[in-house]
Amino acid sequence: MALFILRRLLQSLFVLLAVSVVVFCAVYAVGDPIELLVSPEASPADRQAMIVRLGLDLPLWQQYTHFLWNAVHGDLGNSFVQGVPALDMILQRMPATFELVVVAIGMTCLFGIPLGLVAGLYRDTPLGRTIMGTSVLGFSLPNFWQGMMLILLFAVWLGWLPASGRGDTVAVAGVPISLLTRDGWAHLIMPAINLALANVALVLRMTASGVAEAQNQEYVKFARAKGLRPGRIVSRHILRNILIPVVTVIGMEMGHLIAYSTITETVFAWPGMGKLLIDSVYQLDRPVVVAYVMLVTLLFVVINLIVDILYAVLDPRVRLLAPAN
Repeated sequence: MALFILRRLLQSLFVLLAVSVVVFCAVYAVGDPIELLVSPEASPADRQAMIVRLGLDLPLWQQYTHFLWNAVHGDLGNSFVQGVPALDMILQRMPATFELVVVAIGMTCLFGIPLGLVAGLYRDTPLGRTIMGTSVLGFSLPNFWQGMMLILLFAVWLGWLPASGRGDTVAVAGVPISLLTRDGWAHLIMPAINLALANVALVLRMTASGVAEAQNQEYVKFARAKGLRPGRIVSRHILRNILIPVVTVIGMEMGHLIAYSTITETVFAWPGMGKLLIDSVYQLDRPVVVAYVMLVTLLFVVINLIVDILYAVLDPRVRLLAPAN
């Protein structure tokens, strides 16, 4: 397992390097931030001074080598707009995004796995067919439309929940946490539901499919023949064996939610990393965009590694085969 983890870490370094090249070149080839940062009335000398100060007078390859050298030392550049380290801006927004993603993943596990289990065990009954049919909505409805409908229903018509913002927070070790306040939960619940709906549908259908397939396996038939209670068969023989692909999907979706929560955060004006990315794209704030992509790529790599380790915990065969691959 140690050799497997070391090999994955080396692969991750190459992934991060490749992503840095692609993202840096793509972002720096689009638009001219000077048009937004410098007043149209500015003199050519002031304009040139701004270009030199931001390092935009250098060739693209030289800009990249400077970025790479600084990135190795933990510096991903300063925001063109705010003039502060881009990484600091992202880290300030990270707790809000993590709160949203953690609650959304919690809802995915809380509703997706049990509903999928019921749908798989009773797939030929009206209950099972209803659950599976309803899950199609999770894939079909656009994320932004879901968010607007939630705001219309719960904020405008019923007046139960606030439509935007993060609400009250409590500082824990200097990190603002809204999960510890009632007002924070009131602001969090709608964007979390909006972010979780598609993943609930995905996990539900995967769980139902795995349960339906597992019920016909020999080890389940043998357990029934031994007279084991149905609850024990489900928990020890069916659920545990189908958790491997489900854990993989949940892990991948967690990274996906961190990276692509931009629509939900924009609709609900949630002050997370996704909204910062959208604002930075509009302002052509290149260092923030590149830093965001690099940080999210790193998170993807770490989450994938954790998922692989959980594989070994759930299935000992993975632990035995990993070093030989």
